[in-house]
Amino acid sequence: MLAYIAGFLDGDGSIFFQIVRRKDYRRKFQIRSSVAFYQKTDSCRILKWLKGRLKAGYIRHRKTGISDYTIVESKEVERILSILHPYVKLKKRQLELGLKILRKLKKSQSNKDFLGVCRQVDKFKLLNYSKKRTVTCSVVSKSLPL
Repeated sequence: MLAYIAGFLDGDGSIFFQIVRRKDYRRKFQIRSSVAFYQKTDSCRILKWLKGRLKAGYIRHRKTGISDYTIVESKEVERILSILHPYVKLKKRQLELGLKILRKLKKSQSNKDFLGVCRQVDKFKLLNYSKKRTVTCSVVSKSLPL
């Protein structure tokens, strides 16, 4: 079953990390982790099956005819990445970088540590061919005293 889910993630899934502005956070930024699976809404029962197995996240149905099953809570993302690690092939670099970020984030105490995590998050731009990232490590560094 885990090999099947990992294959689904490799093909119709995504692992991504973002730096998000958050006024209510001490540093005014959050590292958001996400694992998502996509499918045509007509075939979304597979997403319900995944949610039943992974026991986390939520399913959305978009007006475009695509549905997604997304997990964003960092503990759950770490758990899922860990159990899929032996089976993922195509997204192995994203998975390993994601686990590294989540583990460093737990230990991140200083602003310098947090900026180190932000530099790791910036690497997802290259791995996932992101074009729309506007909040990067350099944006965070301008607002955090070291």
